[in-house]
Amino acid sequence: MQEPASSDSAFEPEATRRASDVTESARANRGWWDRNADEYQVEHGTFLGDDRFVWGPEGLDEVEAELLGPPEDLKGKDVLEIGAGAAQCARWLAAQGARPVALDISHRQLQHALRIGGTFPLVCADAGALPFADGSFDLACSAYGALPFVADPVRVLTEVRRVLRPGGRFVFSVTHPIRWAFPDEPGPEGLSVSASYFDRTPYVEQDEEGRAVYVEHHRTLGDRVRDIVASGFRLVDLVEPEWPAWNTSEWGGWSPLRGNLIPGTAVFVCVRD
Repeated sequence: MQEPASSDSAFEPEATRRASDVTESARANRGWWDRNADEYQVEHGTFLGDDRFVWGPEGLDEVEAELLGPPEDLKGKDVLEIGAGAAQCARWLAAQGARPVALDISHRQLQHALRIGGTFPLVCADAGALPFADGSFDLACSAYGALPFVADPVRVLTEVRRVLRPGGRFVFSVTHPIRWAFPDEPGPEGLSVSASYFDRTPYVEQDEEGRAVYVEHHRTLGDRVRDIVASGFRLVDLVEPEWPAWNTSEWGGWSPLRGNLIPGTAVFVCVRD
């Protein structure tokens, strides 16, 4: 889960577990990312780089992983990045000769994409209602974008499948579901189970009037697989990156201590037949 923060708020949001529907989740997370985009890019921009394709805090790089395919095969491909943030992944794809489109729900995140630069389109839209025609893309990708924050993941997955051409691949990474059973802490306190893995109640941060200002949704590993199948995709790989020796950084609840013991990220590789 994301570390709670709101850089310009006069209150400390209350963290709780409660239901949050599609509309509330989208409104809350659009606002959260707009308010916190500047802080996020300052804190994590160096790790992410301007034009790297990193799948998660472990540092798994698409250059080595090739989950979208060999880099030489990306040339000329139409690729949709969902939850693009500052479009670092799209920028890397463009450097390989692909034709990326970077989509995010947060206008402020996309302003950072403009600041860094690039010649590809930037689109501000909800992943559950993609503003593209059927069969517009050869590939789609999402590195911690959209899927952890939506109340109806099948709706998003179905939309992604719709805009992919037959044979297209969608690769997305999310917080590994097992992390929901542990406190979101990088130190020893984050190594003891504190909640039920099977409790799907969303994590919500809310203001003084009970309005959600940040929402994250939990799906078990089995739920994610069933969501993928229900949307019409075929799951061809599930990658659980191991923590590399070179990575000594902490990122929220991610750290070398925890990363050497329990997985922090799950990457799903899906194909539209």
